[in-house]
Amino acid sequence: MNKVRVAAGFLAAVFGAGACLAAEPSVTNVRAAQRAGSAYVDITYDLADADTATLSVTVAVSTNGGAVYFTPASGLSGHLGSVARGAGRKIVWNAGAALPPKLFSNVRARVTASDSPAPSGMVAIPAGTNSGTDPDFGAYSLTVSAFFMDATEVTKAQWDEVYAWAVANGYGFSNAGSGKASGHPVHTVNWHDCVKWCNARSQKEGRTPAYYTTSAKSTVYKTGMINIENDCVNWGSGYRMPTDNEWEYAARGGASSRRFPWGDRIDHTRANYYAGGYPYDDGYSGYDTRYATGGTPYTSPGGTFAPNGYGLYDMAGNVWEWCWDWYPGYTGSYRVARGGGWSRYARYCRAAIRSYGDPSDSSYDLGFRSVLPPGQ
Repeated sequence: MNKVRVAAGFLAAVFGAGACLAAEPSVTNVRAAQRAGSAYVDITYDLADADTATLSVTVAVSTNGGAVYFTPASGLSGHLGSVARGAGRKIVWNAGAALPPKLFSNVRARVTASDSPAPSGMVAIPAGTNSGTDPDFGAYSLTVSAFFMDATEVTKAQWDEVYAWAVANGYGFSNAGSGKASGHPVHTVNWHDCVKWCNARSQKEGRTPAYYTTSAKSTVYKTGMINIENDCVNWGSGYRMPTDNEWEYAARGGASSRRFPWGDRIDHTRANYYAGGYPYDDGYSGYDTRYATGGTPYTSPGGTFAPNGYGLYDMAGNVWEWCWDWYPGYTGSYRVARGGGWSRYARYCRAAIRSYGDPSDSSYDLGFRSVLPPGQ
């Protein structure tokens, strides 16, 4: 049976809606204690909010003093998910089901409350700053406002549903999108396709779209390949592409100074990539043999590998992901892509590395995921 020694310090976090007059939720008095003679840990906390009776609560845990947090895939019960405000709320964690049989002496828990619950299939990314020293790229500092992000790369099934609505409602795309199966990431979509898809998703759900053809924001971007700029974006509404800064902040999952979202080494239990040639790569040489079947692309279903500390899947490997920004030094020519892919070496899966592509390009190892501002 596992033993878990709980550290004295525990963390609370909030994720507010962002409205000017709305009170943010409050998580206080976070405590945790291991039950005598068992591997169960009771995490208690008080939950308050001046204007919202029920909040969305999540928990992440760390076994190394808060350097890296993760969301246990199972073994959590109690006051999670939709929780009424009040004192003495309790989460039970079966640490024995999540940890190897050894003594952990520096365990921490992070309880997060949101009064703007994440839409289905998305997770809440809290506002904040992640700064540190990347093993390969040196000092960095990333500061973001709160947002929601797709938990997985947009799947072929998700793409197809919105795409069908879009083409029936005046949208035009360069590519229809491809995918190895419905639950695999969509690929062979260019940057313009992804931006327009985000707008279509917004309008399909009755939300105000984010992207417009000019800075006047009078015409929704629905057709053609227009290199729209920052002043063509309504940043507070609708689905959109993550910025370069948002993507890396989210990929790090609350951990700092790590090469990958989970740590400094990689293998095929962590991500779908092409292994070989790098000292931090512990994978067997070549493609992931579980997915290198049936012809390319060798993508894996979304959610196959463990999530990072924010609950995001495949922030390393599977397919590259388009981001909003122009690639530094190539404004007007190339947009940023992040995350590496099934056909790429470990070096391209690092959290800090960027690639780039002509926004009109598409490829069988290039997809995307979308973000949504809170409070809508």
